[in-house]
Amino acid sequence: MEVFEPFLTRIDNPDHRIRAEEVFNWVITRFPNLVPKIAWNQPMFTDHDTFIIGFSISKQHMAVAPEEAGIHRFSEEIVQAGYDHTKGLLRIRWNQPVDYSLLERMIEFNILDKQDCSTFWRK
Repeated sequence: MEVFEPFLTRIDNPDHRIRAEEVFNWVITRFPNLVPKIAWNQPMFTDHDTFIIGFSISKQHMAVAPEEAGIHRFSEEIVQAGYDHTKGLLRIRWNQPVDYSLLERMIEFNILDKQDCSTFWRK
């Protein structure tokens, strides 16, 4: 979690900071082989130097970015969870619960789908 401290300290709202920290800790605990890092000023997790999932924060929500393939694969489940999304990310409003089961499936999908990927992003 130490790697995310500079990012977390910039979150003004303490409730938002706590929520982000909870999500990051959950990923670290559930997927201990993923590498936490900051890139492009955003927290993310990688596996064998390839992007698996990233996060960003706004006043209204926490955004989760599993790449376009992850959004496409889980778009119906994202809507069922009550989240809105673009082609590259989903938004979890601060007053919504985090669907950890969905997050887990998205991460597992990317780990498996990108196991032979030799680039950071999908081509």
